[in-house]
Amino acid sequence: MNKSKPLYKVQFISNAERYEVYVREVSQGALFGFVEIGDFVWDNHSTLLVDPSQERLKTEFDTVVRTYIPMHNVLRIDEVKKQGNAKVTELSDKVTPFPKPIYTPKS
Repeated sequence: MNKSKPLYKVQFISNAERYEVYVREVSQGALFGFVEIGDFVWDNHSTLLVDPSQERLKTEFDTVVRTYIPMHNVLRIDEVKKQGNAKVTELSDKVTPFPKPIYTPKS
């Protein structure tokens, strides 16, 4: 039985916005303190309704093979059975990004 690659839903914060994307590859990556994601999966259903949030994501990650997200910006990583809609949502004023890195080398 040939199994396809697992599908992951990754939620993270970037520039005061919450991103939710679907990818096939997630790893710790070679850069310390970063989560590496790649092989983006987009909803290619042909419908009359166009989600501007998903179109914005497609455009933003159009030429990206893989991206590195600071681990303190990752909210959640789920392995899912079915793909949902990728989206970007603005964070409310009550949520603030973590102000400084977790690891700060001593001089």
